[in-house]
Amino acid sequence: MGLFYALKRRLLLLPFIFSTVFAQAQTIPPAFFNAMKWRMIGPHRGGRTVGAAGVPQQPNVFYIGVNNGGVWKTTDYGRTWFPIFDDQSTGSIGDVAVAPSNPNVIYVASGEGLHRPDLSVGNGMYKSTNAGKTWTHLGLSDGQQIGGISIDPTNENRVFAAVLGHPYGPNAERGVYRTTDGGKTWDKVLYKDQDTGAIQVTLDPKNPAIIYADLWTAQEGPWENGAWQGKESGLYKSTDGGTTWQKLTKGLPTVEQGLGRIGFCIAPSNSNRLYATVDAPELGGVYRSDDAGETWTRFNKDPRLWGRGSDFAEVKAHPTNPDILFIADVSAWKSEDGGKTWNDFRGAPGGDDYHRLWINPNDPNTMLLAGDQGGIITVNGGQTFSSWYNQATAQFYHVSTDNSFPYNVLGGQQESGSVGIASRGNDGQVTFREWHPVGVEEYGYVAADPLDPNIIYGGKVTKFDKRTGQVQNIAPEAVRSGKYRFVRTAPVLFSPIAPKTLYFAGNVLFKTQNGGNSWQVISPDLTRETYPDIPESVGVYRTDAMKTMPRRGVIYTIAPSFKDVNTIWIGTDDGFIQVTRDGGKNWKNVTPHGVGSWSKVSIMDAGHFDVNTAYAAVNRIRCDDMHPHIYRTHDGGKTWKEIVTGLPNDPINTVREDPVRKGLLFAGSETAVYVSFDDGDHWQSLRLNMPATSIRDLVIKDNDLVIGTHGRSFWILDDISPLRQLTPELIKAASILYKPQRAYRVRWNMNTDTPLPQEEPAGQNPPDGAIINYYLATDANAVVTLDILDAGGKVIRQYRSDEKPYNVPDVNLPAYWIRPQQLLSGKAGAHRFLWDMHYTSLPIAPSYPIAATYHQTAPDPTSPWVLPGTYTIKLTVDGKVSSQSLTITMDPRVKVSPLVLKQQHDLSIAAYEGRKQVIGLLGEMQTLQARATSDTQKKSFDALKTSLTSLNRAFNSIFGVLQDTDMPPTTQAIAAGNEAQANLKKVLAQWALLKNN
Repeated sequence: MGLFYALKRRLLLLPFIFSTVFAQAQTIPPAFFNAMKWRMIGPHRGGRTVGAAGVPQQPNVFYIGVNNGGVWKTTDYGRTWFPIFDDQSTGSIGDVAVAPSNPNVIYVASGEGLHRPDLSVGNGMYKSTNAGKTWTHLGLSDGQQIGGISIDPTNENRVFAAVLGHPYGPNAERGVYRTTDGGKTWDKVLYKDQDTGAIQVTLDPKNPAIIYADLWTAQEGPWENGAWQGKESGLYKSTDGGTTWQKLTKGLPTVEQGLGRIGFCIAPSNSNRLYATVDAPELGGVYRSDDAGETWTRFNKDPRLWGRGSDFAEVKAHPTNPDILFIADVSAWKSEDGGKTWNDFRGAPGGDDYHRLWINPNDPNTMLLAGDQGGIITVNGGQTFSSWYNQATAQFYHVSTDNSFPYNVLGGQQESGSVGIASRGNDGQVTFREWHPVGVEEYGYVAADPLDPNIIYGGKVTKFDKRTGQVQNIAPEAVRSGKYRFVRTAPVLFSPIAPKTLYFAGNVLFKTQNGGNSWQVISPDLTRETYPDIPESVGVYRTDAMKTMPRRGVIYTIAPSFKDVNTIWIGTDDGFIQVTRDGGKNWKNVTPHGVGSWSKVSIMDAGHFDVNTAYAAVNRIRCDDMHPHIYRTHDGGKTWKEIVTGLPNDPINTVREDPVRKGLLFAGSETAVYVSFDDGDHWQSLRLNMPATSIRDLVIKDNDLVIGTHGRSFWILDDISPLRQLTPELIKAASILYKPQRAYRVRWNMNTDTPLPQEEPAGQNPPDGAIINYYLATDANAVVTLDILDAGGKVIRQYRSDEKPYNVPDVNLPAYWIRPQQLLSGKAGAHRFLWDMHYTSLPIAPSYPIAATYHQTAPDPTSPWVLPGTYTIKLTVDGKVSSQSLTITMDPRVKVSPLVLKQQHDLSIAAYEGRKQVIGLLGEMQTLQARATSDTQKKSFDALKTSLTSLNRAFNSIFGVLQDTDMPPTTQAIAAGNEAQANLKKVLAQWALLKNN
């Protein structure tokens, strides 16, 4: 009987086993493509930051927590910042705190800790015990928003956390939590209900048994700018270490009077003195207590000091003078009379919207401000600040590219305007020289004219001319009149197959075909008329009136077809998908089953290969749903399939289909990029070396994957050829040589100017050279070779896996000039090799110090560029030869004719071959010269050596002149080349005569 049940159990498991094997077969192991690396191009312009902490014992050291950019550190007063949290699973940060008793101990609270229309959530608390080198997750994962941390000044293991909870729904893990064992365990010590969270907690610096905390009952709604506040908000105090709490009410507004968030501080020099910024409609203002919170008095009601409490509630007292205090709000303010009068000391146009202020207790003139432009530091009491143009934490809602070469990456940056940044810099890296504002408001879309990249559209709606810098408002009159509804991220984009057709959307769809000179409405209101199914997440704030409230939705995404100009898909932020087949005359609602009201259709992408395919990323975070949702249709919207297998619980913001390989999809979530090789049936991570950050949008530009993040600027994955070519069949091979993408012959500029200081932040350029991707299933048993052959089948370059690296002398070159020497690998795994598109280097390179140095930095300076054309690459692994063709194309910016390029090439080859001969003769002559016996022979050899050395210099000089640029060779360069060739003939004749004698 036992055997029968055992067999029956195995039979029951067979479907599971088969389904598991099948599922695994649909994914590609990362080992096949993990040689690919993301590169960050910038801009280095700070984004919204709410965490700020310094180290009193180390006044040069500061930390900031970026809302979707992780934790950053500076050790030089803000001159340079570097990320220290990139290997963690979230980038959304609400607070950072350094233990006063041990500067190596840092606690980080994840989740922005704000209530605003656009936010991200985190996954709990983190701790480092080595100043940020490594991190440990401490739990409180379902808190989502943790906006405040306070550490016992005498005990690094006793910590309080203010857990705000889910921003879009009720949950139990919220309130004030305490740990006494460094975060191993947490106790909930102050809690009211599942709708009330804690936004701030602070220990008395003179008596850590006394703790104050602010509870805030607040929730964001599913629709744009929907928000509510509840009845349990208030300021609380504990005098027994957090075990029991008393609500402080005397002199403060009540909930019935509209009390919202309270920001507060304890004066370090007088613990009885407390200050608070209180958010309330009529009684809001700056309050003060002189009796440790028992009673409060409003000293100032200026709304500039306390307004927008859901965003700002930061007040800090001077470390030694309780009458001096600071407030961080839209501007930064200072009072020297206990809060009665105020002066602003930092604000627009020098940056605005400040969330946190940290003051060094040992030197109050040293302060760190964290705001919507990142973190800035002053060491002179606010007279001057460090720059925020050194933090790559820009927040973008969308990303697009233009048709320039190199192409530009475009987007609107939260709170900072717009950016158009080159994907490649002419000086070896992408610096501030490569990016400019493009005349578009800070939110939403930017669309470059496909026919003229100098003209850029965006916002609601503007037209920008890069050549003049002028911006024209071209919005439809109906927009200015307020007839239609819009949100901050109104879509603006061109048809992919009708380059003069530009779309723009509110709750209706607009179209222009004359650059915005006139517009036509091509749809009715495509949003929901009523909302009978208000999401359950609204909870206690839900009312019957919401079901019949006026229309509030907008078109959030537009997806024009790649196959039919009359087919357009749209998705709304209230949960509709609609399609037209006749250019907008008629529309059909094709919303998938299960996509309820206020499910935000964040991005749609029309199929690249047939007119009936479409993909939709549906983000339901505003319905308190953290699950991924991607839908696919292949029949024009009649039926849909949700395609999320392999995706973690992480809301999806965007989905795109590759235009080259059918069924290759990319998706961006709140933390990472994902790839599917089977049309979305199975997904896997493509995070690679990227930090965790919100991927708001992505586009495929030629062979690159371009990412717009909401907290870490722009990133590019160069050359996705392996992803396009990998198949379940191909991965069975012992070795794979992928077909290379087209390579552009772009000169690597050895700038003769003084380079930028190495401390200046910069993005990375794309790899220099033709990218060759290959894969080995196991370590090779013999030497692996890579041969480059010209059109005639001649090997012009060979690389071997047994080559040794050069010993490069220690030279003072800019860091971005240094390029690691390319060494072919015979080890198992994925490999990315770069051919510099040059012929074989001269034999002097390994031994000649200067040549060896520059061989490390730029394309080989001792051999010429190859001509544009088709080449063959051959990879030999354990006797098996794999071949692929490689096309090299000239830099499109170079306008010289092919005839001129060939002339330059041929003259360069002549100089190269001439120099090769001379170097060979010099080497051979050393042997013969050592055998010379007579003075006549010695003099003859000396004279010949002088001639050869001079000729070597001549060929080298001529070669350099010819190869320095892609311009027509000058008359004098041609003459010098001819003269050198004539001299070579003479020297060869002398050599033959001398050698024979």
